[in-house]
Amino acid sequence: MRKNVFGRQLKRDVDERKALFKGLMSSLVLNEKIETTEAKAKAIKAEVDKLVTRAKKDDVLARRLLSSKLSPLALDKMIKDVATRFDKRQGGYTKTVRLGKRFGDDSTMVLIEWSEAPKAVLAQEPKKTKPAKVNPDIKAKKPVRKAPVQKTKKETKKK
Repeated sequence: MRKNVFGRQLKRDVDERKALFKGLMSSLVLNEKIETTEAKAKAIKAEVDKLVTRAKKDDVLARRLLSSKLSPLALDKMIKDVATRFDKRQGGYTKTVRLGKRFGDDSTMVLIEWSEAPKAVLAQEPKKTKPAKVNPDIKAKKPVRKAPVQKTKKETKKK
């Protein structure tokens, strides 16, 4: 009977579940996107959105609450980079993209990532350059690979 039990258990006890969620959320902050199962993504999505909202305030209480949910490196990146990226957004900080079924156990895999790209990536758009002209008269030299020399049985016996 599940009385007064909220959230997804994922066949783990409380400490294992907290460690799993802390690792997933820290990885999401540090790597900008993670590939995981649909159940785990659904379990952390609401929590990550709450963390971003809390990080936008950037006070002592926010840091203390975030430190229990994120690793120290992820905490710094969350406040300095991720929270500033979503200053004007009121919610919906993450998005999930379905990737298909995993071959081993047929579980649905998803990619969970931030809904907005980092500001540094947006500022640095790739420059369009024309490819260099190739002179058709000059033939490209291909590197020549020599086959390894194999010694016969007679040569090895002589030594």
